[in-house]
Amino acid sequence: MVKILIAEDDRDIRELVVLTLGFNGFVVTGVEDGRFAVEEASQNSYDLILLDVNMPRATGYEACREIRHGGMNQETPIIILSASGQEEERFQGLEAGANGYVVKPFAPDVLVQKINSMLNE
Repeated sequence: MVKILIAEDDRDIRELVVLTLGFNGFVVTGVEDGRFAVEEASQNSYDLILLDVNMPRATGYEACREIRHGGMNQETPIIILSASGQEEERFQGLEAGANGYVVKPFAPDVLVQKINSMLNE
């Protein structure tokens, strides 16, 4: 079973992603901020991690850097979720160690396709 961690401070978006991915056969853990994402990633192994950019306590970029520099999920694919599709933000995500970037709002099937693509690389 493929395990996915999502960190998203907007409860509605987080629940939508958890339900959508669950319906597609993934086992999903949802947390509400970047700090919880780092803690969860250091305690458990995941096949893929989704990080929102703007979250309290730690941004998605900060969480990505921390996950990349320690713990068991250093090689795990990370996708940044952001309301901004500007090139500078995409660059920041890649510089932080992310493997991909999805702009919100997104269609659930597009996110599933991106995840499947990332997992099959």
